[in-house]
Amino acid sequence: MSTTAAEPFAHPALFYRGAAEYLAETVPFVWSGLAAGEPVAIAVPGGNLRLLRRELGADADRVRLLDMTEAGRNPGRIIPGVLREFADTHAGRPVRIIGEPIWAQRSAVEYPACAQHEALINLAFTGRDVTILCPYDVGELTPDVLADAEATHPVVIDGAGRRASTAYAPGEIVARYNRPLPVPDDVAELPDTTDLAAARALARAHAVAAGLTADQAADAEVVVTELLANSIEHGSGTGTVRLWTEHGSFVCEVHDGGTLTDPLAGRRPATPAQPRGRGLLLVNHLADLVRLHTGEHGTTFRVYFGA
Repeated sequence: MSTTAAEPFAHPALFYRGAAEYLAETVPFVWSGLAAGEPVAIAVPGGNLRLLRRELGADADRVRLLDMTEAGRNPGRIIPGVLREFADTHAGRPVRIIGEPIWAQRSAVEYPACAQHEALINLAFTGRDVTILCPYDVGELTPDVLADAEATHPVVIDGAGRRASTAYAPGEIVARYNRPLPVPDDVAELPDTTDLAAARALARAHAVAAGLTADQAADAEVVVTELLANSIEHGSGTGTVRLWTEHGSFVCEVHDGGTLTDPLAGRRPATPAQPRGRGLLLVNHLADLVRLHTGEHGTTFRVYFGA
């Protein structure tokens, strides 16, 4: 996941403090793209989205606008459902995107998935004529988060100007947040199973008992089925299903003895001609958060509803 001078993909981080600094960089970025005839999208949290919409005036109608707190609530959904969805719609043309996936209200449970997402953008867009500007609020975010941003972005823009990041090492961030996911004591478990029907029934019963809506319970049922099917076909041949509630969230987990070797699994958009391989993509689409740990002792997908 490295870039070279000839690499067309650009992924700068913008370190800003306050609305004035935010607008001073993001608005010219948008206007330069529009002036060059480039498609432009903005996917940022609601407050910043309103700020940009107001500042852009009539030009806002020429830009794809998305509230990242909704479109990117699950960081695993951002590459396929926001960034690639827009860039692929305009394939063959230079594209500009402002993407702000990390804000102060992101929880400690969400953050590792956010950091890995920012690292994986570099792999997902290598060779593409796409520029993704990622703002970071230095007045609200912690030093650890800003240090991670230096590692996931080859270029940093701040009050002193534009500079190459000497800490750029996105692969290290993916590895650092590939953390074991301890299992709570009180869980419902279906161990080492291939029984998809039993897993679906267990997921639905516990989702309803946890207070999920009928639609959410149906989504949980689909997620558990897809994850178990993935374990059976691509993992160790069986999977252990675990379900519980945690801080107001309903959690579904499937663990198997295999190792996931594709860091972009579940993050590539499906093509119309693709008959299979949509399971993990669907999981990312339905869930509020997906956490992953993979290694020599197996792979665990942990999925949250209401994270």
